[in-house]
Amino acid sequence: MPRSSPLALEQQAEANLRRHDNYEELSMIGVGSYGTVFKARDRSNPNNIVALKKVRVPLSEDGVPFNTLREISVLKQLDQYEHPNIVRLLDICHGQTMEKEQQLVLYLVFEHVDQDLATYIERCPPPGLGSSRIKDIMFQILNGVDFLHSNRIVHRDLKPQNLLVTNGGNVKLADFGLAKTYDFEMKLTSVVVTLWYRSPEVLFGSSYATAVDIWSCGCIMAELFRRSPLFCGQSEGDQLDKIFQILGTPSEEDWPDNVTLSRSSFLKHFQTRLQDHVPEICSNGVDVLEKMLRFKPSDRISAADALNHDYFSSSGYTPISSAMPSFASLSPNSSLTPPSRASQGSPVVSPRTTPVSLSCSSSESADSGHSTEKCSVSAGCAEGGWPSDTTLQHKVK
Repeated sequence: MPRSSPLALEQQAEANLRRHDNYEELSMIGVGSYGTVFKARDRSNPNNIVALKKVRVPLSEDGVPFNTLREISVLKQLDQYEHPNIVRLLDICHGQTMEKEQQLVLYLVFEHVDQDLATYIERCPPPGLGSSRIKDIMFQILNGVDFLHSNRIVHRDLKPQNLLVTNGGNVKLADFGLAKTYDFEMKLTSVVVTLWYRSPEVLFGSSYATAVDIWSCGCIMAELFRRSPLFCGQSEGDQLDKIFQILGTPSEEDWPDNVTLSRSSFLKHFQTRLQDHVPEICSNGVDVLEKMLRFKPSDRISAADALNHDYFSSSGYTPISSAMPSFASLSPNSSLTPPSRASQGSPVVSPRTTPVSLSCSSSESADSGHSTEKCSVSAGCAEGGWPSDTTLQHKVK
């Protein structure tokens, strides 16, 4: 099948998506991991302020990359549950197709929240956040992470700047530019996760799973108590050394295989007491933090188990986000059923949402000798979002 022209793609977008000029840009908020973010107003409802993300989608040889469509579809699919700790994706709009640059411009419309967790920490007067507030923030973060992991999504870039805090105290995970649906273990790219929140397997360039998010949660938890990052490296190697200075240099047996950095490249550090680096943390808090900051991904606690830890269940703690929506369960034969705990590097819990449905068929071209795989994606988000059925073609040599 011939490649869709940029004009044809733009016409397809116009037929299925609203135009971005339905929103009035008010000011630039910043540059996220995958696009520029604007504060904007819905022209049809001037009181509705939103965050408008301009995303440039590179066009592959056969049109819009399948992964891009799938990941946007997954985000839209998750939004139907209105999870209290996930920023809402309200709309997807189309912009101009850049034929020369071979790019399709999309606008993702999110709910607008005025401050992120980094700003929230900075604005908090000395001596900083109280222990009960830190506990509530961590519960909400882990609640959102558990929801993502339950739906086989790894955020991959958790940090205070990507966590939004509403005026009512709700914490919402945002900036899913690096988020990815996982399939067993994946190789990392060098841009994944801001340096200070990177797990050891990210720094080594090893395969990874949901445990990368748990490590980031541990770093964030320590920072809430300290009011400064726990590990402040200047490079991948220096970041590892900063980790080893506190947690100890791993043994030869625990050192990952097939990595370029050898154990002999680092000084031998002995493990220190984590509570010496994280002041005013209770014993249960130290325990859950240590379980999040384990060197081996398979040894780290899952988000689901962390939520059930004594740190949260003791002292009659009641989270402000305890009223959770009910979730639809996947059938055992669903294409998004995660691997078993035994086969997955990091524990996950059962998924709670209807998956993006993917069906593929192959045909061979007599002219080129190449087979073409035709995939139909049913994302379940035709109303107000990406078309519910999007057909893509990929050449397979």
